[in-house]
Amino acid sequence: MKTLTIIPSRLSATRLPGKPLLKINDLSIISHVFKRAQEANIGDVVVAAEDEEIVDDVIKNGGRAILTGRNHKTGTDRIYEAFQKLEVKNVDLIMNLQGDEPSINIEDIQNLNKKMVSNQSKMGTLAAKMKDLNDLYNENVVKVITNENLNNDGFFEAKNFLRRSSEVANIYHHIGIYCYSTETLKKFVQLNQSKNEIENRLEQLRALDNNIEIKVALASSSPIGVDTKEDYLALKKIMEYKV
Repeated sequence: MKTLTIIPSRLSATRLPGKPLLKINDLSIISHVFKRAQEANIGDVVVAAEDEEIVDDVIKNGGRAILTGRNHKTGTDRIYEAFQKLEVKNVDLIMNLQGDEPSINIEDIQNLNKKMVSNQSKMGTLAAKMKDLNDLYNENVVKVITNENLNNDGFFEAKNFLRRSSEVANIYHHIGIYCYSTETLKKFVQLNQSKNEIENRLEQLRALDNNIEIKVALASSSPIGVDTKEDYLALKKIMEYKV
């Protein structure tokens, strides 16, 4: 099966404008993510960008990028536009990586791809064990509840995604990486945003609300997402120290 990785990216993030072009070790965050995706070696990688500056940066750093429209409601809509524009043939799976997680584990990307192929799944994602129970009430940490306890071998069904929870059984820190079959991606973007999705600001609820099953694999760890200046400085410190 053939996989295409598309990374949606835009400069106009509300909490940290210009985020994709912030630098760590003299390389932009978006170019770090591109290189991680490339190192996973599961297929071609393309950045789907809202801004010419992102396209220029990715290309300058040896990557591949395509310019998309400015009116997308979600990253998935941006990915689908890029997929249509690229006109690539014989792609079975689309991997959607977040453009603000430059420390994403390469083996986790590979594992999700492998599980999608071996299970012939329609849609899959990753989750990690919760390190801090206070995160149950932290709205910035998205949670997923699965129908079984996640282990390294399993690929289990997501029952719900939420921002706050008092439930502790089979609840995990959701990692914003998705893999869809091409037919599922097409179906997803044609559906209207659900009330549940809009209220919770979680696009994956549109899938569950329309009976699209999402399978969840266990990730080795939660990558640090860059949402605020504090996140950026913390991650910069970690990644630059490693070098």
